[in-house]
Amino acid sequence: MLELTPNTAYPVGQLTPSIVLYEPSFEGWLSAVFYVYVNKLQNDEALRLIAQDCYVPSLIAQATSVVPNEENAERVLVKLNQLLGRSGMRNLLWGFLSEKDDIGTTLFQVVKYAIDYPSRYVMQDLGNLNILELVQTVKSVGREKHRMEAFVRFEHTTSDIYFARVEPDFNVLPLIGEHFRQRYQDQHWAIYDLARGYGIYYDKSQSTPTRPAALQTITELDDAVLRNPASIHSEDEQRYQKFWQGYFTNVNIKERKNPRLHRQYLPQRYWKYLSEKQILPNAEHLQKRR
Repeated sequence: MLELTPNTAYPVGQLTPSIVLYEPSFEGWLSAVFYVYVNKLQNDEALRLIAQDCYVPSLIAQATSVVPNEENAERVLVKLNQLLGRSGMRNLLWGFLSEKDDIGTTLFQVVKYAIDYPSRYVMQDLGNLNILELVQTVKSVGREKHRMEAFVRFEHTTSDIYFARVEPDFNVLPLIGEHFRQRYQDQHWAIYDLARGYGIYYDKSQSTPTRPAALQTITELDDAVLRNPASIHSEDEQRYQKFWQGYFTNVNIKERKNPRLHRQYLPQRYWKYLSEKQILPNAEHLQKRR
């Protein structure tokens, strides 16, 4: 069992909550897991762990909020590392970043399964519906991570920062940052998630000959810039976009177009942030000349 020392308990006769609300962070979820075991709620079949920003109040279910606690979260994290190992913890984190409805409950059931059966390789037991759900979710997050690494388009700004906007289905910025940090160490760059209102920033001036700079989190950007990034494009960026759009138009072979296959490999939801997908004013003229 998870070795936790109770620090709170419900008085006799008081209703125990069937919903535990946690701050929408991994530390918040870990703190909620600690809370559940401290209060011996883990065997309640109606128990659900829900992020506070996703909860819709109910007249039937009893809910309680858990304040994140670094010490409690660390104790749970150490225990889970022992039970699940590096790959299992990766699955938990990637599953959490999916932000799917009720993912907090699914992850808790996986954790409970691992605690109840410490000698099993629980992540390989796809007969368990919670494990299966998590594995499938992790695959979806992995696909989104791969697509973001391929489809992010940076735009050079007047501040000499390469800036990119994204709207991924899942919260994959924590997963793709290292990919770009290793590849673009000689540039200032930022990637901003419009859907979640935060981004990551790399300041090359903070790097050393032996170590890239650490990534910084950014949360406040001018709304006008987010709506119209062209307003801060450098002259070089304007030229590069025209060249790239012209190239993309000219290499397109009309007779070999396969829109269905194209959308399969490059889903349409990404198009609005790809410079090559922005129609040139003279695109039809360029095609006629061919």
